[in-house]
Amino acid sequence: MMNIGIYIYDQAEVLDFSGPFEVFSTASRVCTDGDPFTPFLVSETGDIVTARGGYRVVPHYGFDNHPSIDVPIVVGGVHTAEMLKPPVIAWIKEQAKTAQLMTSICTGAFLLAAAEVITTEPVTTHWEDIPDLRQQYPNLEVREGTRWVDAERVVTSGGISAGIDMSLYLVSKLHSQALAQKTAKQMAFDWTGL
Repeated sequence: MMNIGIYIYDQAEVLDFSGPFEVFSTASRVCTDGDPFTPFLVSETGDIVTARGGYRVVPHYGFDNHPSIDVPIVVGGVHTAEMLKPPVIAWIKEQAKTAQLMTSICTGAFLLAAAEVITTEPVTTHWEDIPDLRQQYPNLEVREGTRWVDAERVVTSGGISAGIDMSLYLVSKLHSQALAQKTAKQMAFDWTGL
């Protein structure tokens, strides 16, 4: 059983966290050899988060009471305020010390960069934010035209719906290609795994 901790915050992109949550919960539901994944939402305080469009979400945990996280997913959205919060950056750094894999969706890559989890690796983000990521973190190898990038210890994805693609890829990487394909089929999601 792997704990998938999805970090959310005010003005987070809704599909950035809902899509991966659906992938990992569906993967566990359709898996025939146990429940491989436990996805949950984490915010800084554990209080209600107001995501994009006024979508209100009750996280499962805050920074002070969540279980250990094997794979943190740092989502995107209006990320600039989060980059200026020392507790958030410290939490991301701390997760990177023990996580099996660090991941981000969309502009979550900026938070990984601010926490120095990514420094020179190949990465990606939402197409609209690629110039800013290159400008702010010129040592990163920012790739465009791809749904996700696997840099071994860190996997980043492009914007919004690309988080579903990346999460299915993570299911294939952490469990099996067969489970990823079965999950995509259950979700009626067109996924080739490439």
